[in-house]
Amino acid sequence: MRKLKWIYLAPLLAVISLFAWALASPMGAGPDDDFHLVSTWCAVVDGTNCEPGVSADTRIVPEAILESPCFAGEPNQSAACQEDFDLTGTAMELTDRGNFVGSYPPVYYWVMHAFVGNDIVASVVIMRLANVLLFVGLTTALFWLLPIARRQTLILMWTITTVPLGMFLIASNNPSGWAIVGVGTTWLAVLGYLETTGWRRWVLGGIAAVGTLMAAGSRGDAAIYVVLGIGAAFVLAFPRAKENWSKFARDAILPVALVAICFLFFALSSQSSSGVSGFTSGAPTGGPLPEDADPAERLEGFGRFAYNFLNIPFLWAGNFGEWGLGWLDTPTPSIVTFSTMACFMAIGFVALSRLWGRKLFVVAGAGFALWAVPLYVLTQGGQIVGVAVQPRYVLPLIVLFAGLLVVTRVGETLSFSRLQVILVVATLSVANLVALHVNMRRYIKGMDHPGSNLDLGIEWWWDGVPSPMFVFVVGAVAYAGLLAIVLRAVAWPSLAVASASAHLDQPTDTLAAPTIR
Repeated sequence: MRKLKWIYLAPLLAVISLFAWALASPMGAGPDDDFHLVSTWCAVVDGTNCEPGVSADTRIVPEAILESPCFAGEPNQSAACQEDFDLTGTAMELTDRGNFVGSYPPVYYWVMHAFVGNDIVASVVIMRLANVLLFVGLTTALFWLLPIARRQTLILMWTITTVPLGMFLIASNNPSGWAIVGVGTTWLAVLGYLETTGWRRWVLGGIAAVGTLMAAGSRGDAAIYVVLGIGAAFVLAFPRAKENWSKFARDAILPVALVAICFLFFALSSQSSSGVSGFTSGAPTGGPLPEDADPAERLEGFGRFAYNFLNIPFLWAGNFGEWGLGWLDTPTPSIVTFSTMACFMAIGFVALSRLWGRKLFVVAGAGFALWAVPLYVLTQGGQIVGVAVQPRYVLPLIVLFAGLLVVTRVGETLSFSRLQVILVVATLSVANLVALHVNMRRYIKGMDHPGSNLDLGIEWWWDGVPSPMFVFVVGAVAYAGLLAIVLRAVAWPSLAVASASAHLDQPTDTLAAPTIR
């Protein structure tokens, strides 16, 4: 019974560790946050927090949210520059930078607009907390509703994909956080929906619907990733026996409806045109390139295609710390990248020990998409890896790939030794600690002020919040404790063996008859 009680602490520790990340950076620290914050404030033009502009594609918004990324691109500049702007929201400014013509799906902005208030800074923090609670709530619900053998898939998927960029984005004001959570939640909820019966199946279907709206309603590309995830769930859950095909067809009505919703959002979002024709920002214009331009930018035709093909993994590595956080201006030490990628690959290799035909097919398909999607967009836009397409655009696909990689047949689990579990907990805890500290230091006093004590030389920090070192220590310890609890529950040898057979003792409405064999 004591082991069961420890797992009850996991949601609380997850909230604490993610909220530490939410407080680790100021308003406007997320990539393109000036655009996304303006879009959130103007999801409803109420004449108070957002006023009509001089044309259909302009608005008048508080100066503070528009100018909040005053530190962007200058890693030695702390967030103290925000003190030069009116944070009360009385000073207004005209802008054309926002989701005024449907570049992005509107759902994320509509939901976040509910938290817009007169206190700009408080509104930003509340939105971040809401995103944290939404992620933890959905993950906790999946943990208790999925067949026990699927819990390992859920935990390992998020464990090996969220540090550091996932932690930053999920706890941010950026819609990419919803894309990550939505894609990771939907495919596994659909798989559980197809594998279970009774009330649990319908609740899982509801969670899949929420995940779909989050992903498709935040980014157009995430809608396509959700379709790929639902397709993978279909392949894994499709029954072998012909007599079960008619039931499966009836069960498939809800997932098919979710696919239709995804295509609708993708079609209505003008962001989808970037996926079809490529990004134009930063693309060569045909004129001479600057003398200091990357020699790779001078490549054309097959040369550029080959360069991009061979360097796509560099784009993936950006999600593990190889690229900077925030506006790509907060570099993380190499130990972060090495640690996170080592854990991903180590667990991935263990996962290959549980391989069968269907899993091989969906893993290969997700791997192909991870390579082909960014390669196609870069080729269409005439760009090279490192320009326009950012790591966060493919992070939802990495989450999906990781989930499919660690999935097992019902009744099986991946086997880890106690030493392996301890090493993963220690390695990822250190990576999270280092990344969190560096991210906080960059905004509190700038990257040119080294030192482990974040309470010394403070130039910026939230009003009414405990000291930076308190937030850092509590957040880092909470994450380490979270990993220790959840990985012990799903990967510790004695408990994993118990979980593999526990599905046989579940209530009859938990596991459907046509399970994966």
